[in-house]
Amino acid sequence: MTPPKVLSRAELLEAAARQRAAQKTIVFANGAFDLLHVGHVRYLEAARREGGWLVVGVNGDASVRRAKGPARPILPEAERAEIVAALAAVDAVVVFDEDSPGALIAALEPDVHAKGTDYTASSVPEREVVAAYGGRTAIVGDPKDHATTDVIAKIRRS
Repeated sequence: MTPPKVLSRAELLEAAARQRAAQKTIVFANGAFDLLHVGHVRYLEAARREGGWLVVGVNGDASVRRAKGPARPILPEAERAEIVAALAAVDAVVVFDEDSPGALIAALEPDVHAKGTDYTASSVPEREVVAAYGGRTAIVGDPKDHATTDVIAKIRRS
């Protein structure tokens, strides 16, 4: 049986140290991942191609509510984390409660911080955190033609 992929922050940092010792390039991607859709899958698969070990930060429930409103998330954080962890491209998942993954990125210091195509290299909010320790920001995935908000709206209209 493979070890579980959903880790606490402390477990993640220990696992990352082992991956670094094994000369793996660590990639970090993040998001709410509420109602997983093809845009999420393409984003995470593209992020994985940036290195050898993909960590995904999943926004906690309170963080999603602050960003998306009181009706979100649809699925609780533990379920969203488990679903993301089930994807073959993903090696580790951690839930974070802050509004920004900046503190998590600063602690993890991934070689690559992967963001979706709704950003540019200069508009990524965490770009200065990544640059401060010598990491690289990569814009990955397909065009932002898919959104969970749109899926939810379509379901509500049905």
